[in-house]
Amino acid sequence: MSMLDPFYPVVPDSGWVARLVPAGARLIQLRIKEQPPAEIRRQVKEAKAICATGGAQLIVNDYWQAAIDEGCDYVHLGQEDLVDADVKALRRAGIRIGVSTHDHAELDKGLAVDPDYVALGPIYPTLLKKMPFAPQGTARLAEWKRLIGDRPLVAIGGLTLERALICLASGADIASVVGDIVNNADPIAQTKAWIAATRRKPVEARS
Repeated sequence: MSMLDPFYPVVPDSGWVARLVPAGARLIQLRIKEQPPAEIRRQVKEAKAICATGGAQLIVNDYWQAAIDEGCDYVHLGQEDLVDADVKALRRAGIRIGVSTHDHAELDKGLAVDPDYVALGPIYPTLLKKMPFAPQGTARLAEWKRLIGDRPLVAIGGLTLERALICLASGADIASVVGDIVNNADPIAQTKAWIAATRRKPVEARS
């Protein structure tokens, strides 16, 4: 069994991994945008080494082949990624899979790959990217938790620390955050504040 921490930051490059893992992050997603393949592989390799040294689990967004090559813990797949990724190859490599969902149809597609966690979002309005889906609200977290069984449920989208605690109280097992960390004037202090507030008995991920 693998243990998932309730604090789940999403960061844009391996430099952020190098900052947040020493600050106490134990579950971190590397979400690289628009980089050449060699740079993507370099960052995945670097982030994996940092996490291995710091006792953290690395989740690679999208780049599943690089994750296999570097022996990463998890890959996170959006709905478009689900079409392209070689799920069987990921399973053969022992890599766990997380999926993004925004509605019931996407949940059905995500559950078809037997994921190790399910993310629901955006829970709140988010300024980071234009979203085709309206905010889900916290009530849907309880519904999703009933539907996904014993899998950990990740809440994402527009989370502040106060909102994260509401999500955790509403059915989410894990709170994922982007802007409230990477855009914060003091991201290390904010990371420590999130850890102190959210960390409790960890969630077991299915093996």
